[in-house]
Amino acid sequence: MPTSRDDGFLSAGRSKRDCLCRRSPRKGVSMQDYSLELSQRIEELREKRDEIKKMLQVEEEEKASIQKDLVLLTKRLAEIDGSLFHKYAYSSEYDKTIEEVETAYAKILESCQALLHVLKTESIQIPDKR
Repeated sequence: MPTSRDDGFLSAGRSKRDCLCRRSPRKGVSMQDYSLELSQRIEELREKRDEIKKMLQVEEEEKASIQKDLVLLTKRLAEIDGSLFHKYAYSSEYDKTIEEVETAYAKILESCQALLHVLKTESIQIPDKR
């Protein structure tokens, strides 16, 4: 079974035997071959790093966009909270005014009923002048 160190070599299309042979010095393998393979490995690492950097850039841009939206939404929320505060105050004032008007209206109705009663009573007591 390959170890995690061997996985990189195997995933690059090389057999375990090839990888083991590359690690141990053998006749016919020059320093130039080692240098070439090392350069290839470094380039692979750079490509992976560049992929990660691209992903980081995309996520950083998304984060900045979300933060900008959050600032705008927070500002809008504060505006709405202020508006709601004032509208609840207006609503409370309307409730108070309506209650006062209804109370006054009820008193006016009572006065009208009393006046109507007095008027009926007086009209009965006044003799018919015909």
